Amino acid sequence: MEKIKGHIEHIIYVHPENGFTVAKLKESDKQEIVCVVGYLPALQPGETLICEGIWKQHQKHGWQFEVQNYETTYPADVVGIQKYLESGLIKGIGPAYAKKIIDKFGSNTLQVIDDEPKKLLEIPGIGKSKINKIIECWNDQRSIRKVMIFLRTYGVSPGYAQKIYKRFGNLSIKKVSEDPYQLAKEVTGIGFKMSDKIAKELGFEKSCPARLKAGIEFSLWELMNMGHTCYPEENLIEYASYILEVDAHLIKEELYLLLESDTLVKENGFIWLKSFYNQEEGIAKELNRIQTNQSEIEITQINAAIGWVQQKLNIQLETKQISALASSIKEKLHIITGGPGTGKSTITKALLSIIEKKTSKILLAAPTGRAAKRLSQITGKKAFTIHSILEFDPVNFSFKRTKENPLSYDLIIVDEASMIDTNIMFHFLLAIPTSAKLIFIGDIDQLPSVGAGNILKDLIASGKIPVTRLTEIFRQAANSKIIVNAHRINNGEFPYLTDAKWCDFHYYEANDTEEIQHKILELVCTTIPNEKKMDPLKDIQVLSPMKKGPIGIEIFNSLLQAKLNPSDRPFQRMGKSFHLNDKIMQIRNNYQKKVYNGDIGTIIQIDTIEQLLFVDYGSKIVEYDFSELDEIVLAYAVSVHKYQGSECPCIVMPIHTSHFKLLHRNLLYTAITRGKRFVVLVGSKKALAIAVKNNEVQLRFTGLKEFIIKRSVNPQ
Repeated sequence: MEKIKGHIEHIIYVHPENGFTVAKLKESDKQEIVCVVGYLPALQPGETLICEGIWKQHQKHGWQFEVQNYETTYPADVVGIQKYLESGLIKGIGPAYAKKIIDKFGSNTLQVIDDEPKKLLEIPGIGKSKINKIIECWNDQRSIRKVMIFLRTYGVSPGYAQKIYKRFGNLSIKKVSEDPYQLAKEVTGIGFKMSDKIAKELGFEKSCPARLKAGIEFSLWELMNMGHTCYPEENLIEYASYILEVDAHLIKEELYLLLESDTLVKENGFIWLKSFYNQEEGIAKELNRIQTNQSEIEITQINAAIGWVQQKLNIQLETKQISALASSIKEKLHIITGGPGTGKSTITKALLSIIEKKTSKILLAAPTGRAAKRLSQITGKKAFTIHSILEFDPVNFSFKRTKENPLSYDLIIVDEASMIDTNIMFHFLLAIPTSAKLIFIGDIDQLPSVGAGNILKDLIASGKIPVTRLTEIFRQAANSKIIVNAHRINNGEFPYLTDAKWCDFHYYEANDTEEIQHKILELVCTTIPNEKKMDPLKDIQVLSPMKKGPIGIEIFNSLLQAKLNPSDRPFQRMGKSFHLNDKIMQIRNNYQKKVYNGDIGTIIQIDTIEQLLFVDYGSKIVEYDFSELDEIVLAYAVSVHKYQGSECPCIVMPIHTSHFKLLHRNLLYTAITRGKRFVVLVGSKKALAIAVKNNEVQLRFTGLKEFIIKRSVNPQ
């Protein structure tokens, strides 16, 4: 092998998962700049690299030095040191301060930062607080580098190595070596598979108890991510055996030990993680508490109240709507379910008008920010997200509103109830006062929650909670092809595909994925903005059933970003490219930042010096450290599931047989009902027919229905 030495001029590419890097290196005492490639995690411009490897001729890019082994040292000359400091490695030092420091200390700069950092006070603009930040960041970077080099052997990307260091600090290598399976539990984004890969490299046996225990819990969490709160025992053993590649009897033995230790719970042949068992049982208990106690609101003349509100609002309610309103007034706990245009909003406004005569202590709630905003627009009154109502306490990492510190309302109305998952439902019910009247409103035919559970369906299926089903389309809504077609699809009927251009429901036939892609880009970027005067970023949303492929979410995001918001200075981290003014989505709940899975915002600032990115979510601006950017993704295109509860003036959606596994009636129905003014489908009639006919809703194993029935039979 040959050796070369020089400093890194700039980095061209870094693979986010494995740290494979393409960089330009200036050899010492030579004018030439050479291309080096290899697995070089956490490399920084300006660093001196001593490489062993071989020269290879790349068909497209010419000669490259393929690095087999390497050592890094701090840059030795002034040019290298300046590049090193300008790279954004140290928070608070950008190009301006890097030049000032270099001008002052020259080739001794890094020695000064290492040994005598207080000398930096001699630089105008650098005070004690900035020096403390520089020292902390400098020390962290040295430690992180050691962790990255250690983890590189096990295929852990630099981004995840930073997360591990952030969680365990200088104990990172020790923690990983002793029990790599803890990473899956304690470090966000690192799952069992990565932990298992590290464990294998460290010599852990396939059948070792630590692996089996972690693997069974991982299997259950994987099933939770599919929507289940519990799973049949035999199916779980089979699933875990397949995942872990070990005999089923080994899984069964370790499963029994987990049951004995109370980590898992078994009942009626099903296995729960302890937390989900407690939550489902708790939901049933709290619903029973609310339902069986007296309300603060008493209205005896219900028919008179309904007659009065129709006059006041100048409306004429249909028979089912009157029944829904009457039950909402009479019952302590009530569910209203129905599709678009069936009058749910009218009933909500009527109920509010009646109850406001009795009390001002009324709460309007929804699972997401967009759903809450829509509820506010419908009612003209402030609505809140369930998360914000519960008031997260970042110090104790729990909600402030609990049974000991309940909410203070007489009526609570929850819209888009089909979106509520098991975890948030449990905590929400704990905080509801016993005397409150509780009304759930939602569409049972939409997709269930992103999180585990099937709350609205289970509540209705229990038969223990009064339900009103609205089926008749309101007269005004019958003029909308979006609403008519949504109901046709929900009934298993093929939608009306009109030839009238810019009817509110439009279909473009295209059978080839490239043709679909091209047509959608043309519609979103040119046709709809020009002909309907719509902002492509604010008024148009692309929904796609799948993540991958030529008409998947990822490719649409990349193409739409390039067309709608190009940048000659893209910011790249963790394999993602972000531009100023990009449309982005939060993809997991972050209670500390008060942003939640599915929230959509706009990037308004990228600070490479302080390593911070700022997103405007409309009601608040949220700050992300660069190490937290795995929490956000581009949102020019999103999944139907993620957009549940939201609405947009125009929805554009590809539909093709390549989406076969996800072509379900409730997915198509949910997508169409997200459009307020226009819905545009682009694809094949065959795929559309498959989706309409396929009413096999993905089965979710839950225990809530049975818990509610049991709790209602034997109230405590």
